[in-house]
Amino acid sequence: MGNGFHVQDRFAGGAQYIGGKLRSGTSGRHHEVVNPATGETVYRYELAGTEDVDAAVAAAAAAFPGWSGATPGERSDVMYRFATELAGQADDLAYAESLQCGKPIKLSTGFDVPGTVDNTAFFAGAARHLEGKAAAEYDGDHTSYVRREAIGVIGSIAPWNYPLQMAAWKVLPAIAAGNTIVLKPAETTPVTSLMFAQAATVAGIPDGVINIVTGAGRDAGEHLVGHPDVVMTSFTGSTAVGRRVAEIATSTVKRLHLELGGKAPFLVFDDADLEAAVNGAVAGSLINTGQDCTAATRAYVQRPLYDAFVRDVAALMETVRLGDPFDPSTDLGPLISHAHRDRVAAVIERARAYATVVTGGEAPGGGLRDGAYYRPTLVADAAQDSEIVQSEIFGPVLVVLPFDTDDEGIALANDTPYGLAASAWTRDLYRANRATREIKAGCVWVNDHIPIISEMPHGGYKASGFGKDMSAYSFEEYTQVKHVMYDNSAVARKDWHRTIFGDR
Repeated sequence: MGNGFHVQDRFAGGAQYIGGKLRSGTSGRHHEVVNPATGETVYRYELAGTEDVDAAVAAAAAAFPGWSGATPGERSDVMYRFATELAGQADDLAYAESLQCGKPIKLSTGFDVPGTVDNTAFFAGAARHLEGKAAAEYDGDHTSYVRREAIGVIGSIAPWNYPLQMAAWKVLPAIAAGNTIVLKPAETTPVTSLMFAQAATVAGIPDGVINIVTGAGRDAGEHLVGHPDVVMTSFTGSTAVGRRVAEIATSTVKRLHLELGGKAPFLVFDDADLEAAVNGAVAGSLINTGQDCTAATRAYVQRPLYDAFVRDVAALMETVRLGDPFDPSTDLGPLISHAHRDRVAAVIERARAYATVVTGGEAPGGGLRDGAYYRPTLVADAAQDSEIVQSEIFGPVLVVLPFDTDDEGIALANDTPYGLAASAWTRDLYRANRATREIKAGCVWVNDHIPIISEMPHGGYKASGFGKDMSAYSFEEYTQVKHVMYDNSAVARKDWHRTIFGDR
């Protein structure tokens, strides 16, 4: 991987990317990007203010007629070049993602970057395949068909846990459908979003189609959501912030797409392959240090397997290697910040009063003491209505509870406000089919937990939001469906006119 690059030098021009150029913010306030593995500042920049948001929206609005007027083939061609450009920058993108997030480099190189390149290539193809109802004479006298049209300037807000992939998930379906976009990344992790936008410019995507404003949520974010020239908001983040975004967006009658929190159940039936379930639980709960809204957080295990599952998960968690994110042998990096690490730790400390911490439950010392690290943690003996079972923790924590009947297991899996993802572990086809039907979540895996693919949608039920990222289904969010109808009769007075003219 080498030494990567110096972020301060690369983005000396500022953390705003408007109309194809880097520029400084105008808020008068500065922010620091901190490497959570060491506590060291890697980039200091001026935050965006409302003037920057206005400029970015204006750039997007100016670019919209040309970009939406391009043919699907023209948009597709330049997006394929975009995918190629991202692939050529894979090492730099992986380095920057690990630097600003603390991700193990094997996660950045094996998941974040290739997933983003694949998403880009997928939407390059999907740009040529917008779907609609076949043109036909549905009433005999008229020909009807459907147009899918770009809707305008999109204002999107992305989170800090997967900055590169979330930039892609927000930007790609929007621009593939002919829209232009202003993306606000999290102010803690803007680097790869800026690199993503720069790569688009190098690939030939016109200036103003993709704009980045890096500012605080309460000024830049809220101003973007409420901007009168923004026709749609797409937000990924916590349910609490999502409610605020919804308040602002609905007050201006905007389209709204929300991908919010999760508390994914991991349902293990008594006929499951125990070894597979144990490996899946550890990997599924610790992916990205548990900072994943689809991570396995609640394991429900049918009683005959419960004790062995707890024993084996604890033993496997204790083998997970914490360390330098740039060491290829590191399995688990730090949490995004010391403040977030302390919030996770506080949940575990409160849980000690009503549950059993089987393993973990502490920050490591030694050479990792300066980073925001926390050991993989397994908690048992908690009640279903307890904080650790019901609330999103967003850390390397798995809570495990037993169940007796299949009915009980599925009921427990559904017993939170969230519904983003879930998994069922069984060798029984009928059990698996029942679980996939009855668990209320946007994605239900069978005998696995976490994999995603560009061709399939991602989005939730209940308090996990609505609308879809990825896949052709995402075009439902980013296109306006228009019905066009032609008269075929060539007569002046139509049959239906009798409702006005009577027998005249």
